[in-house]
Amino acid sequence: MHIFKHLHTINKHRRLVRKYCFKLGIPWQGMIHDLSKYSFVEFFNGAKYYQGTRSPNDREREVKGYSEAWMHHKGRNKHHYEYWIDVNNETREYEAKEIPIKYLKEMLADRIAASRVYKGKDYTDAAPYDYFVTHMAIRNMNPKSIEIMKDWLLYLKLHGEKETIKYIKKNYPHK
Repeated sequence: MHIFKHLHTINKHRRLVRKYCFKLGIPWQGMIHDLSKYSFVEFFNGAKYYQGTRSPNDREREVKGYSEAWMHHKGRNKHHYEYWIDVNNETREYEAKEIPIKYLKEMLADRIAASRVYKGKDYTDAAPYDYFVTHMAIRNMNPKSIEIMKDWLLYLKLHGEKETIKYIKKNYPHK
């Protein structure tokens, strides 16, 4: 059990997300980001499967075949694309819905913060993009939302954080 290390990781991640959310003009989302990580199922499993270099959900999934913490988390946090998967009324099949811009902004903040936390001193502005494209095959994300996120992450990779935030605020107002 790594209770204090896990708590430190959560708090560090949330501080970084909050910083980026404020810069992106979505301060409330920064304040409430990932509060479910303090719930029993997410916190307990996170502490139990903590490694410090990657999400404890990945380790829990390896051990149990699924991640209870992740299943709890994704259904409560709109900055995860899985939250936006729902049944189509006509086809009665699951489909990925388009993610509102304000949640894509939070998703970007989350991806940068997670990359910074887990990569540490090895972080570069390319890391969030590289992670996203490496894991594209497993994503059931809306194509338009993928296009926007890839655009932002590539912009980050090529131009850095400061310019990317200016680019997003100018070109992607949210409602």
